Amino acid sequence: MDAWRMDPTFARCAALADGAQLSSFAGGPFDVRTVVAGIRPEAKDGFLLAEVPWTHFPQGDRVREAVHLLHTRDSPVSAGTGVVGGMCANDMRAAAVLAVPFLIRIATDARHPHRADALAETSSPARARHFGVASREELLLHRGDTRYNDGYDDYGVEVTGYPAGWSVTASRAAITADTALLQPLLDDPDPTIRIDAAYALATATDPDHSVRTAFRTRLAAEQDPIVRAALVLATAEATRAHPHPTTTTWVREQWRDRTQAPEVCLAAAIGWLCLTDEAAPDDLRATVDHLATDERAHVMEALPWMAFAGGSGETGLQRCVRRMLHPEHPEPDDDPWALLL
Repeated sequence: MDAWRMDPTFARCAALADGAQLSSFAGGPFDVRTVVAGIRPEAKDGFLLAEVPWTHFPQGDRVREAVHLLHTRDSPVSAGTGVVGGMCANDMRAAAVLAVPFLIRIATDARHPHRADALAETSSPARARHFGVASREELLLHRGDTRYNDGYDDYGVEVTGYPAGWSVTASRAAITADTALLQPLLDDPDPTIRIDAAYALATATDPDHSVRTAFRTRLAAEQDPIVRAALVLATAEATRAHPHPTTTTWVREQWRDRTQAPEVCLAAAIGWLCLTDEAAPDDLRATVDHLATDERAHVMEALPWMAFAGGSGETGLQRCVRRMLHPEHPEPDDDPWALLL
């Protein structure tokens, strides 16, 4: 904690907490959106880490060292991707964002022993406030458009006081810039890689539907039901950020298609509920209640959307079903002493 507070960049975060205008930092060296946009392609491809101003953000040196060790394979994976994931879990994303372009390049190196771990962490800074989120209103939601009078978007601030929306926006911009590197991973032999590639690509800016087209193209060839479910959820997430009525209709058709694997039907039902304000129809309720067995709920924890949605003893699927279709059911009691009273 002392090292964190002595970080010179913490003073800037403290200034914001003390009332400094956020606009005074926009577009400057403290704005991670600007910094990420300014990293040269040659620096990304060549891992020229010295060109990146890591120390402009809290714990930046720590992230830089983790990326270096991971790239050179000189340490266990926990010293690389574990740092990025841990910082995001602790609500400190600004410096972690700077690792995103490099994690993508490690993930695309078929010979790297930790490529799967790097890919799994790639989109960690791109999603804030998603742990335990399972409602129609918030699951798959990309925030950042609603502005408050103080200049912060509705992501609020990180634990350091840094504007969380800036980190999320910068991370999504970094992923968008490298969609050409990530899209081939949708065809990777490893199903885990295919799932995590879809999860990362779902955060990319996709106004021309090219990312969704890649999801649909892969889906036509995909045989693994869990990967197919991932592609459907990724399509729904991208569509929530960039509405497209035709795609929303397509998602609805997936849960109505009785030839689809149960996991795909469930993913499509959840995705469709997040894309519309319509009341859940009876056939959707019947489909979900029939297919959402405890065994299938645990199988679907392989999907990062479901893994992060769970909590209080519920799997992600169970929590989504309860929050979206049975809101009258009480929240589970997560007090370990409750049963003893």
